[in-house]
Amino acid sequence: MASVSTLMRPMKEGDGHYSYNRNSLLQREGVEIAKVLIKDAIAGRLDLEQVIPSSSPSRAFTIADLGCSCGPNATIAVQNIIECVKHKHQSYSLNQGSLEFQVFFNDLPSNDFNTLFKSLPLDSQYWASGVPGSFLGRLFPKASLHFVHASYALHFVSIIPKELVDENSPAYNKGRISYNKSQKEAVEAYSAQYRRDMEAFLSSRAEELVAGGLMALLIPCLPDGVPPAKCSSFATIDLLEASLFDMAELGLVSEAKVDSFNMTKYHPTQWELEALVKENGCFNIERIEAIVRPGDGLEKISDINMVILHLRAIWEGLIKQHFGDDIVDELFHRWSQKIAESSLLLRQVEYKHVTELFFLLKRNMA
Repeated sequence: MASVSTLMRPMKEGDGHYSYNRNSLLQREGVEIAKVLIKDAIAGRLDLEQVIPSSSPSRAFTIADLGCSCGPNATIAVQNIIECVKHKHQSYSLNQGSLEFQVFFNDLPSNDFNTLFKSLPLDSQYWASGVPGSFLGRLFPKASLHFVHASYALHFVSIIPKELVDENSPAYNKGRISYNKSQKEAVEAYSAQYRRDMEAFLSSRAEELVAGGLMALLIPCLPDGVPPAKCSSFATIDLLEASLFDMAELGLVSEAKVDSFNMTKYHPTQWELEALVKENGCFNIERIEAIVRPGDGLEKISDINMVILHLRAIWEGLIKQHFGDDIVDELFHRWSQKIAESSLLLRQVEYKHVTELFFLLKRNMA
């Protein structure tokens, strides 16, 4: 049986040409658009007296940004949360001391925390800490967080299910690198792994958030009623798949190596996520809102170079992990050529874009 891909790799490190720090403008735009939704959430759904009672000896409001990566997007989101909480606190007109803010930036241990902390503003006015580890498990003490934020981090599976690379399994995903156009058993294997991951995520946050604490999640989802084959996000991955098999035919990489490679991306639907939250039972769904971009879509950009830099910042780590360094430049060159030749970026009617959904969850009373 072929080897199974390990945990999802962090985004491309550093501040170089291919880095996530320089190539996460699309994610940053989504975070900026979500700022008003977070402001409304804190104004209308956060009870400061409940989460930090006046009798509490601590006046620290704790925030965790999960899957923070190494770009500036995390600091933009965190600063917005802090400003909104400060405004909320001032509106109480209570005889309370001023709040202090503790911010935890979390990602995998191999994340480039150095680049992240270099991007922190000098006048940040909060205590910042890095927390390495998978957010699918516990990261913080019980009832220690007041607000959790995660953007563009919850549309992956943590591992590739072993049946996808088992030649004796009906879910064996030979000839495919995602679940698009795969047999139903492969699709079900991806879906089951995502359910396990999200249950672990929600259960861990339920332990860590105080009663009444909020969690704001920004997740790219499959549009309702749209199969993966009609989604431009998967059409782009199909072109990567074609590039890999072209290279296999030329002997630049083994076909067996390609057959054992599967992307870790999984776009849930809104209804899947709602069902998972309800099954977990620890959170109320306070709001679900689609992020509407001026350009109307996460992938609606016509600059091929911008597209490939965006994709490389996300996927280079996973590709290197499986295939090694030698094929990376050639593979991304071929991928960019296929995107250009397909006119994919101009075929807006034929393909639908992922729907970016803002989920606001509130921790139930214990």
